[in-house]
Amino acid sequence: MSLPAIAVTDLTKRFGKRVVVDRVSITVQPGEIVGFLGPNGSGKTTTIRMMCGLLTPDAGEGRVLGHDILRDQAAIKREVGYMTQRFSFYEDLTIAENLGFVAGVYGLPADAVTETLADLGLTSRRAQLAGSLSGGWKQRLALAACLMHRPKLLMLDEPTAGVDPKARRDFWDEIHARAATGLTVLVSTHYMDEAERCHRINYISYGKLISQGTVAEVIAAAGLVTVILRGPRTAEAQALLLNRPGVDQVAHWGADLHVIGRDGAALRQAAAEVAAATGASMIAAETSLEDVFIQLMGAARDNMA
Repeated sequence: MSLPAIAVTDLTKRFGKRVVVDRVSITVQPGEIVGFLGPNGSGKTTTIRMMCGLLTPDAGEGRVLGHDILRDQAAIKREVGYMTQRFSFYEDLTIAENLGFVAGVYGLPADAVTETLADLGLTSRRAQLAGSLSGGWKQRLALAACLMHRPKLLMLDEPTAGVDPKARRDFWDEIHARAATGLTVLVSTHYMDEAERCHRINYISYGKLISQGTVAEVIAAAGLVTVILRGPRTAEAQALLLNRPGVDQVAHWGADLHVIGRDGAALRQAAAEVAAATGASMIAAETSLEDVFIQLMGAARDNMA
């Protein structure tokens, strides 16, 4: 068995008196694509920065690519590709010039830029100013810069925010192709369809790691029951279901009304009564990852309050 690419225990970070990351432990195996989920302000970015050597934890320990996160931060930076939330390249330079700058930072040979342009399908746009690129092409440039020094681990912080669905799918196809060659990927995302493309996921809320495992394991561990009400009066049904025993969530999905809760018996009774009162049919359904996400958000305590 090879050593984990990431193995950190009880990572903690404070800013003043506020605990932003509270004893988070994560393990990622080589070649895995692991999702990092959580609401805005939950501590995802801070955790990623501690693991890639940009922030020093106030407590906790661990290793990334075999390097100690407290003592070997420079070595970690050399072997990790980190893609930030915001586009962080010079918009008045061309794609090739931006990559040339990155190559200089890493001390790469001159042909590294040409190889990277070809590898990420950017050769035809090499002379285009970065500031004139669409969101999808900016994302591809950022990924190229992360990959050109041939890292063993990619840490991607909400890399597809603001990118159209086609570009998002192309991006994920690229990530899976790289992982198949042994590259390890940790990616934070708000998109449930992206989380479902990960081998495993970790859910962090307000600094605490709440749930982790495969998507199926996380959904099963939440213990939620979901039913659908279908009929012409679902808006009325929604109002009647709010605050009923056993009902934790009520949400429209198109013309259907999804009703979700932890107490299956109470939920089914409430849904059946409301269905009868509004002339709706009641259908059993599978709980989605988004249902679990919303449930976990609602149950967590805001550490900034």
